Amino acid sequence: MYRLSNIKIRDNLSKEEVIQIALEKYNIDLKNVKNAYIYKKSIDARNKNDIVYNYSVDVELKKNTKIKGAKEVECINEIKIDVTRKSKFRPVIVGAGPAGLFAALTLVDNGILPIVIEQGSKVEKRIEDVNSFITTGKLNCSSNIQFGEGGAGTFSDGKLTTGNNSIYSRIVLENFVKFGAPEEILYTAKPHMGTDNLVKIVKNMREYIISKGGTFLFDTKVVDFKILDGKIAGVYTKDNEIETDSVVLAIGHSARDTFKVLYDKGINIISKSFAVGVRIEHLQQDINEAQYGENPKLKLPPAEYKLVYHAKNGRVCYTFCMCPGGQVMASSSQEKTIVTNGMSNFLRDGKNANSALLVNINPSDFKDKNPLAGMYFQEKLEKEAFKMGGENYYAPIQRVEDFIANKKTQKLGKVVPTYRPGVTFSNLNELFPIYITDTMKEALINLDNKLKGFADKDAVLTAVETRTSSPVQITRDKEKLTANIEGLYPCGEGAGYAGGIMTAAIDGIKVAIEILK
Repeated sequence: MYRLSNIKIRDNLSKEEVIQIALEKYNIDLKNVKNAYIYKKSIDARNKNDIVYNYSVDVELKKNTKIKGAKEVECINEIKIDVTRKSKFRPVIVGAGPAGLFAALTLVDNGILPIVIEQGSKVEKRIEDVNSFITTGKLNCSSNIQFGEGGAGTFSDGKLTTGNNSIYSRIVLENFVKFGAPEEILYTAKPHMGTDNLVKIVKNMREYIISKGGTFLFDTKVVDFKILDGKIAGVYTKDNEIETDSVVLAIGHSARDTFKVLYDKGINIISKSFAVGVRIEHLQQDINEAQYGENPKLKLPPAEYKLVYHAKNGRVCYTFCMCPGGQVMASSSQEKTIVTNGMSNFLRDGKNANSALLVNINPSDFKDKNPLAGMYFQEKLEKEAFKMGGENYYAPIQRVEDFIANKKTQKLGKVVPTYRPGVTFSNLNELFPIYITDTMKEALINLDNKLKGFADKDAVLTAVETRTSSPVQITRDKEKLTANIEGLYPCGEGAGYAGGIMTAAIDGIKVAIEILK
């Protein structure tokens, strides 16, 4: 397989046309091509007067001849596993987010039938619960944006970017396409699926796993773990005990009750760095113009950004989970708390753009050395945001100009917040510790130099964003991937080993492979 790189195209073409142009550039006879597909597509907008699409195309030839100027690459499209597991027990997977689903998928595809236990509802019911909350303020603490089939990422932009070079990345993408994702996620530089696609994909994955012999228990919470002689022996739900010798802890970053149970059971947990902050909203058209210029010649997708600033106090402020054409979502999972998150549908056709604007928090920030101290810090901010919002699940908001000036917002400008059930004019300087507000103010002013209009006076800040990652890590053996209890496999974001849909799915595959061994 050869990679044909640096294919620059100044037009919106079909994939067949792109491949043809690549073959012509490298003087390859179509008759000698066994297989060809787009490997990567990105936008080069460094010169706003000449924005181009930049492609890489992978080609497999019928004859084993070299292509001058092309790089030879290995194509990985399947996982080869020697299954040696011999156990009378079925593995139990706690949590049906990306880590849990891909662990289950890997197991059933290799003849091992897992039991997936999810405290929230299946995705069809979960959509109803989320819609009920954002329209009426009635919160279901077990089925919401944090809990339920598909995990927290189901109600997001569905980004599939990852900073690692895992051999399993392509496997994850191909499975998403298999279950209903757009084919373009296989090659776009910044692939995303959108919430509207994710809900369908998750349902299709579940139905496939069940068809292969897997079992799902929804609206069922694991409340305790059975441990005998240093080994996992089962899990307890409210009504049942399930015997097993393998438990995948794919519990997600918001499973606070489970963190407490694990800590009390003597499972090794350490605190880790995380981040808190707000959601910042701009007009999507303003972001488009900042990134592409006012009159781009190409028809381009809604623009994105990813920004970072190192403040004078040593803190880092950065954007996260940017949602073009999206909305800010009410994402609470505990009563009388406010939590925000961002969401986009696949077309990203909403009026506003939003992103988390975060400041890093370190274990050294807490006098309490309990490994759950970060979790309690998150919870405290969420409760204070609830009070500031008016104790009706309205979120506190503030215009950027007012935030920098440290004065309560009195009226909106051109940006209308998308958060529902509603919002309350506030002064967010009164919500956060001063080291967070000082860092965000400094960052806003400086990031405006990187992205024109980022500190627009009318941009809206909505509080509070606290669930970007787990505040703890459940430590595990680097080789066996088990906790200090044999057969207990911490996995994904909640365990501190992933940072998004893609890395969580990859971690689920890795843990499943260990169980198969």
